[in-house]
Amino acid sequence: MPKIPFTEKIFNKVTGGKGKLMSGVEALGRLYAAGFELIEEKEIGGYLYFAARKIQKPMKVTNATYWPVVKLKRIGITGKEFNVYKLRTMYPYSEFLQDMVYQKNKLTDGGKFKDDFRVSRFGKLLRKIWLDEVPMIWNLLRGDIKLVGVRPLSKQYFNLYHAELKQKRTQYKPGLIPPYFADMPSTLEEIMESEMRYLNAYSISPISTDFKYFFKIFKNILFKGARSR
Repeated sequence: MPKIPFTEKIFNKVTGGKGKLMSGVEALGRLYAAGFELIEEKEIGGYLYFAARKIQKPMKVTNATYWPVVKLKRIGITGKEFNVYKLRTMYPYSEFLQDMVYQKNKLTDGGKFKDDFRVSRFGKLLRKIWLDEVPMIWNLLRGDIKLVGVRPLSKQYFNLYHAELKQKRTQYKPGLIPPYFADMPSTLEEIMESEMRYLNAYSISPISTDFKYFFKIFKNILFKGARSR
């Protein structure tokens, strides 16, 4: 409430601007956005302290917001970046910690970051029931994505893929419903194999491929309990 522009004025008027808090994730994200690298963090007497060193210039554009709907940069057709709309599941400034989280935690089953501390408790609930992706319907209506297709990826994730798959991915629009739920792969290698299999089939017969995948995904979700990990 004290950080969203619409309600900030109300909060300041009632409290005089006192009592504003910052999550540890946001504090870390601000450090990295300012060009610092974390050396150590420690809680002492109820306060969180950081030891950090400057490693690069501050990022020119942060685009960090506190709104419940967020815009996230993703790689689309022809390799061009576009904004994907989602309900917020992470604390503000989380996007600047992606490299750090990957180096520290690596990936777990399903291709997600292991023990990702950037996700809030409410965000975990939204992800579990897929409500966080509801705003992506706007991307579908705008023509940024199609109904079935590979998941739009951030630059960090995209760069984890091998060159052939990256080239194949940028030939077609990403999708709202990914082939992941048809094959339910576990490792990153299995995810890449699943996506390459879908893209190869789609390049030969687009309509029938999406039709088959849609009903297979629908069956897996409805009758086999397929869920995003």
